[in-house]
Amino acid sequence: MSMATVADTPPSRWFIYLVRTGANSLYAGISTDPERRLRQHQSGKGARALRGKGPLTLVWRQQVEDKSHALRLEYRLKQQSKAFKERLVQDPSLWDEWSRPWLAGIEAEATTDPTP
Repeated sequence: MSMATVADTPPSRWFIYLVRTGANSLYAGISTDPERRLRQHQSGKGARALRGKGPLTLVWRQQVEDKSHALRLEYRLKQQSKAFKERLVQDPSLWDEWSRPWLAGIEAEATTDPTP
């Protein structure tokens, strides 16, 4: 039996997620496994901001292309109002409309040649 190489390892799936706290606030985070991350949050081993804020419920998640996209979009999502996040939970199709311009900007940055 041969050992798997890095090239044989499938790429990680990354998700952005929203967790609702017992006080009805929404917390945005990223993970390769939102359900596992929720269990970590619930056990007090996740984000400090969620400790003692239970019960916690995973209310929304969206798969994104990679960790870089997840980090950038998480940052943008955290800047949005709670009202926007609530609309996103109620109508996940808003994600495509909202994220498309940000994703286009990320792609443009990645393909822009920095040399003059």
